[in-house]
Amino acid sequence: MTEPARFDRGHTDDLMTFLAASPTPYHAVTTAAERLEKAGFRQVAETDAWDGTSGGKYVLRGGAIVAWYVPEGAAPHTPFRIVGAHTDSPNLRVKPLPDTGAHGWRQVAVEIYGGPLLNSWLDRDLGLAGRLTLRDGSTRLVNVDRPLLRVPQLAIHLDRSVTADGLKLDKQRHMQPVWGLGRDVRDGDLIAFLEETAGIPAGEVTGWDLMTHSVEPPAYLGRDGELLAGPRMDNLLSVHAGTAALAAVASSSSQPASIPVLAAFDHEENGSQSDTGADGPLLGTVLERSVYARGGSFEDRARAFAGTVCLSSDTGHAVHPNYAERHDPTHHPRVNGGPILKVNVNNRYATDGSGRAEFTAACEAADVPFQSFVSNNSMPCGTTIGPITAARHGIKTVDIGVAILSMHSVRELCGADDPFLLANALTAFLER
Repeated sequence: MTEPARFDRGHTDDLMTFLAASPTPYHAVTTAAERLEKAGFRQVAETDAWDGTSGGKYVLRGGAIVAWYVPEGAAPHTPFRIVGAHTDSPNLRVKPLPDTGAHGWRQVAVEIYGGPLLNSWLDRDLGLAGRLTLRDGSTRLVNVDRPLLRVPQLAIHLDRSVTADGLKLDKQRHMQPVWGLGRDVRDGDLIAFLEETAGIPAGEVTGWDLMTHSVEPPAYLGRDGELLAGPRMDNLLSVHAGTAALAAVASSSSQPASIPVLAAFDHEENGSQSDTGADGPLLGTVLERSVYARGGSFEDRARAFAGTVCLSSDTGHAVHPNYAERHDPTHHPRVNGGPILKVNVNNRYATDGSGRAEFTAACEAADVPFQSFVSNNSMPCGTTIGPITAARHGIKTVDIGVAILSMHSVRELCGADDPFLLANALTAFLER
């Protein structure tokens, strides 16, 4: 295995910009769409009839985006090459009745989304962002990217047992953030504040999907800046790399042999079962409509799907220097060692031997090193959108990603080389 080249700081700087601009899935897909627009893609509405013209197109639905590029002369049965990822991250999300408080503190009622490391959210300066729905059915994005909320930790003087027994947090009682002072809790205060912030007339917001985020920006870390610390790398790191790869292929002077696709789903962190999740019909519907718009039949659709390959890109676990015994003893992925190929014989990951060959070919074409990951046999194995995609659509799927530390923390850590190496491997895969 060759040593990776020094990372492209421009790519990593751009990832940091992407992370900061994407505090929610709704912001992430909007940011990705803006970048694809600059590469010549255009948005198509699901309610409109689609045409079979060549070029780049994309669909936005909530916190999900599916984008694809049809080369000149593509046949209806031309297969797809898909980069799959997800836009959501574990966090604290605002409840339907958000205004609460006690003992002179004004608080916001939140619900736990996914499986966050709760302790990492304590004593952080938190912003609030998301999607507001108005009376006419339109939506507006909002982002209060300044210290607005905080989940204060109990002082050690009031809980001496924490030293001996460790920190124990009750999700209901201990995770409600404060955002001000006041004896009277007034219903509607939070939404009224967000209406004013977003320049929306009072009383126009009738629905919301809001979540907290750390306002601390991404940053290089380490003596030589060889590490990257930041929020939501699981899995906006892959969304960013996939967007960059698709834009690069669409802008290339050579036409790809297959139809390159980016599919970034919402709700992976809680099972993918939604109309914007990988277990929903969104991807299959988009691919089928693309076949039929080019004059294809069901037979063409079947042929296209049979030749399709998906790289499911999600972050994985780098070997932890303080907990090496939690990893498989012979598989120790290291940061800045290139992307990881995820394998689990019980199909928690979708990779098999033929999938490994697909990924190997892409990495060799891009001159990118890669590593293998399997879980310790004594530890449960996580999963991704990979097995869901394979089972739901009958598509060959390979699970890959970038090795990180502190997964599901409010602030995660990766090697600063690895995002660039992943993007190069994804570009080579989409070009094949």
